[in-house]
Amino acid sequence: MTRIRLGLNGLNFFTAAVQAGFGPFIAVWLTQSGWTLIDLGLVLSIGTFAALIGQLPGGLLVDHIHHKRFAAYGALAALGASALLLAMSPTHPVVWGAEIVHGLASCVMTPAIAALTLAVCGHDNFGEQLGQNTRYASLGNAASAALLGVAASTISEQAVFLVTAGLVLPALASLFLFRKSDHLEPEEDDHKALFHPREREHWPWQIFADPALHVFAAACVLFQLANAALLPVALNGLTHEGDAPGYLVSATIVVPQIIAATIAPWAGSLAQRIGRRPVLIVGFAAVPLRAVLLAVLPGALPLAVLQALDGVSAAVFGMMLPLIAADLTSRTGYLNFAIGALGLAASLGATFSTAIAGWVGGHLGDSTTFLFLAAIGAASVLLLWIAMPETRPAITRATRQAAMPA
Repeated sequence: MTRIRLGLNGLNFFTAAVQAGFGPFIAVWLTQSGWTLIDLGLVLSIGTFAALIGQLPGGLLVDHIHHKRFAAYGALAALGASALLLAMSPTHPVVWGAEIVHGLASCVMTPAIAALTLAVCGHDNFGEQLGQNTRYASLGNAASAALLGVAASTISEQAVFLVTAGLVLPALASLFLFRKSDHLEPEEDDHKALFHPREREHWPWQIFADPALHVFAAACVLFQLANAALLPVALNGLTHEGDAPGYLVSATIVVPQIIAATIAPWAGSLAQRIGRRPVLIVGFAAVPLRAVLLAVLPGALPLAVLQALDGVSAAVFGMMLPLIAADLTSRTGYLNFAIGALGLAASLGATFSTAIAGWVGGHLGDSTTFLFLAAIGAASVLLLWIAMPETRPAITRATRQAAMPA
């Protein structure tokens, strides 16, 4: 078990570290290479679009590969190749291709990690292990941001992508710690995703027959619609007012990662003990609370401190999405297709968040924007409170037994 745990922790840590290289560093590197804002916006939109259209096919692909580590091998290799392309030749066709490859590979990597986790720990321990996954992903993200920042400042922006490609190697090494014998031998009533794809009795689209999936997908849209624009709006306002010290951007990145790494295992264990719904509601409620506090407490220091709430919501959301997807697909087995569907919903919310917030802010100001985003976040909490059922298997079985005639 020590070897498997080391493999999962390392895979999450280094995969998150690799993904950190595809963040703000791209904009800086391409700007230094002579790209205009129009060109930059186009290529980032291409990457976003690729990530959107790849969500469902990526999840379905992982569902149809029995040994999930092979899917992870391919996705990691593609991530490394896209980083090398960005470093080697920042021409338009090459960068467009790199963004497309990165977006599609990410759509495979995320469900592959979830599926590999389920395969080695089982559904009963899935929540607790997802908490550990979130912890090490947060640590990897924070460590990589620091490492890549040093590489950018001491060597060059180009070096960021060479380092990013190099970080793929320890991620691949983590996969070598897994063995075929590590996969659980499923029993008849185990999660159907543990069985060979040929043994499934349902079609992929049958996952959409569960109303809880639609409720949670709608809540994910509202959550990201409220959440994604909060930090950009706050940073933009402080920058225009000349109240954005040098430490602020780093603090807004590091603080939530530390909080997420701290609470994620505890939240995963709690979701296993008391159920998904209470943990989910608390995590989603952190977004409207943060938005209201940003409206009434302007300034750099409050923003840095309030990013702790971002860590709470990020830890819960990152853990609960695959966990609830697993709960809702225990009968069909299409765990990763469901993860792709929920990921698509969340991505759509994040995509429209900054545009809507920018329009509101341009007409009504930042404070009103924060309150508007708080109202959307509150709507997501209300939707979960009213319409989202508890999905924890033990509770579901007990409920079914209670409802059965004597």
